[in-house]
Amino acid sequence: MNIKENDQIPNSEVFVMENGSPNKIRIQEFLKDKKVVIFGLPGAYTSVCSAKHLPGYVNMFEQYKEKGIEHIICISVNDPFVMNAWGKEHNVGEKILMVGDPFLNFTKAIGADVDKSARGLGVRSNRYTMLVDNLKVTKLQEEEDAGSCEISAAENFIKLV
Repeated sequence: MNIKENDQIPNSEVFVMENGSPNKIRIQEFLKDKKVVIFGLPGAYTSVCSAKHLPGYVNMFEQYKEKGIEHIICISVNDPFVMNAWGKEHNVGEKILMVGDPFLNFTKAIGADVDKSARGLGVRSNRYTMLVDNLKVTKLQEEEDAGSCEISAAENFIKLV
């Protein structure tokens, strides 16, 4: 990844679903003056993402809130419709903001893009979790292998918050 601790989040356009329609947001505008956790992953409905990464943050939502986290954001290179459907399937409700980065604007800006074409997935995001406080990355954990979810997992990352 190009982004490091103490760097500022790039002002990329991403998408969220609002009232059944995709809505483009500028990530800096959304994160300004907030303390958030962002976790990025290779793709909605993929095995490790569905079995561990997303469910971990859903299950630990209250513990993160108790540590002053205002939002938990899940971002993937999928479109906002897919992210929304995947979130509903995992009962994220208001706990996790499901963000689509279908054009890899944010993913490429932070240097998290990885080519998974050999596995039939195309260009995806590596697996990571970051703590962002008023646009500044204060903690960052990136997995060496996107198929692994250890240091970026909710139960491990919370120790850094």
